[in-house]
Amino acid sequence: MDLPNENHFRFIAVLNKKIKVGRLMNALGHMTAGLAGGYGKSSEMWFLEYKDKSNEIHPHISHFPFIVLAADNSNQIRTVRNEAISRGINFTDFTNTMTVGSSQEQLDATRKTDELFLEYYGICMFGQTDILKEITKKFSLFR
Repeated sequence: MDLPNENHFRFIAVLNKKIKVGRLMNALGHMTAGLAGGYGKSSEMWFLEYKDKSNEIHPHISHFPFIVLAADNSNQIRTVRNEAISRGINFTDFTNTMTVGSSQEQLDATRKTDELFLEYYGICMFGQTDILKEITKKFSLFR
């Protein structure tokens, strides 16, 4: 199998370090599933099927790197989100309104909240490495 250069594309998540880790992991899971499922071009994301010596399959592991970065606050994520929109980068994000009650209650809470008042837990993007690095260069790895 000829794999593409793994440095040309990547996934990057930027997470708000003010949010508790358990909530961030939940948000990261939702965002990653949404990005992979909503992108509509999973073949471009190059998910691989690993097979071990016992012939067991470990499916759908991304060929491209997945980098997790830390933001100091919600506004930094908002800035990244706005840049992703302006550059046409594929992304998903997760906000405080997505943590209350049922999915319907979350939809309603988000609909009733002006974007400026949303608290961003994170953003997850997929795109060309050089472009994503440009807009995330000020963030360090999440620790």
